[in-house]
Amino acid sequence: MKYAFEDHCWQDIVSDEILEIYKAYHRETFIGKRPALLAIDLYNASYKGGAKPVIELQDEYPSSCGIHAWEAIEPTKQLFAKVRGLGIPVIYSTRDMYTQAPKRIGSTHRKPRNMTDDAYQIFEAFAPQPDDVIINKSRASAFFGTPLAAYLNMMGIDSLIVCGESTSGCVRASVLEAYSYGYHVTLVEECCYDRSPLSHKVNLFDLHHKYADVMHIDEALEHLDLRHAASPSAI
Repeated sequence: MKYAFEDHCWQDIVSDEILEIYKAYHRETFIGKRPALLAIDLYNASYKGGAKPVIELQDEYPSSCGIHAWEAIEPTKQLFAKVRGLGIPVIYSTRDMYTQAPKRIGSTHRKPRNMTDDAYQIFEAFAPQPDDVIINKSRASAFFGTPLAAYLNMMGIDSLIVCGESTSGCVRASVLEAYSYGYHVTLVEECCYDRSPLSHKVNLFDLHHKYADVMHIDEALEHLDLRHAASPSAI
């Protein structure tokens, strides 16, 4: 399915004037020839409390993304099923639970509260498989202070398909660093989320125009199918 460049979730918050200013960024979007799926922070803490508004969960589960995390589950499962079926490598990032870093060291200035022992384990809907790679990080970017770039180079990866949370935090930081390393990045709109819908939309808009190709889930799946049909060895 073909979408217009601006046919995304930010249409209700971005003015016609700003869209006119950003026309210089319009281009054809694509997924690279040898991609890997980078699943950012799909850990239990994001889903605690269930599919409720985030504001209702703040006292008991302040790290939860509530309804936004749960709405992303089904499209993300579709994405996982497609890339696994095509043999595309899957890489996860999660909080470093093993290094004895000072408690003040974290991915953002937000102070974690009420965290359970399983908080940073990957959510069961996206359980890692034996051949998957798990990157443990202590800052927002999945690249910073980790061997991720080395692993991608060793696997011959030239591009990333990104999903996860939060759009304005660890997703944004990882996408920016991936772009800086020279990887083409595709960010799947329905498969990433944030505590704030406004932050989600603004950051997707900015990333799409400057550093990544934002695609809808059906667009990404179709692109993968067409690429595989044209050149099965490409991915």
